[in-house]
Amino acid sequence: MAKTASRRWIRRLLKGLLLLVSIPLLYFLAAAFGSLIPANAGWREPDQRGVTIFVRTNGVHTWILTPKVAEGVDWRPLADPRHIKDQRYGRGDYVAFGFGNRDFYLNTPTWSDLSLSTVFAAAFGRGPALVHVDHVWNPRPGEYQQPIRISAGQYRRLAAHIRESFVLDAAGRPVPLLGRGYGPSDVFYEAKGRYDARRTCNEWSGEVLRTAGIRTGIWTPMSQSVMWRLPFDDPKAD
Repeated sequence: MAKTASRRWIRRLLKGLLLLVSIPLLYFLAAAFGSLIPANAGWREPDQRGVTIFVRTNGVHTWILTPKVAEGVDWRPLADPRHIKDQRYGRGDYVAFGFGNRDFYLNTPTWSDLSLSTVFAAAFGRGPALVHVDHVWNPRPGEYQQPIRISAGQYRRLAAHIRESFVLDAAGRPVPLLGRGYGPSDVFYEAKGRYDARRTCNEWSGEVLRTAGIRTGIWTPMSQSVMWRLPFDDPKAD
């Protein structure tokens, strides 16, 4: 009888271990599948005129960089330079927007501060989200920062979707967490929605691109899901 109970315990342990392994494996398989299937498959960059945005990554997290003023969109009232620690950085001509879990953003200034509890809180959507805004000067293409040229109409749709992520007060102003940022040029704002394993920071970036009509995966939960399609081929070569 003791042997039977022991075998049952071992079987349950093995099933538990298999479940622990299978969940992340299935997640990564779903992420690969979602990034391989394109949304807006027929989209091409405009030949000449348009607005140049950038997609930036640090290998884990992605941001969307937009001109501070372009095609009737002025980010200065929303991303007010007075909200950052050093207002000189507010003269930058681009603004970087990211989305993430509030606890993760505020309590993980460096990777050495990362804890399992923070990871689980972010994965399972505990707590509200924040928008991260960084003022940038003259961004350049590179391995971790890829440009995309889009039409004026696409840019306005992209900008409208980013604006929708901000919580606004009764006067229509964003709600900054003054003094909270990683450096002198950035600050966090209260955001709508929650961050979880389905809607990650990178899926938010993919969502912004898809809404604008730009070709990207149907689900982009990881940085690589967003970045692997960039840079785009020259449309004249198609």
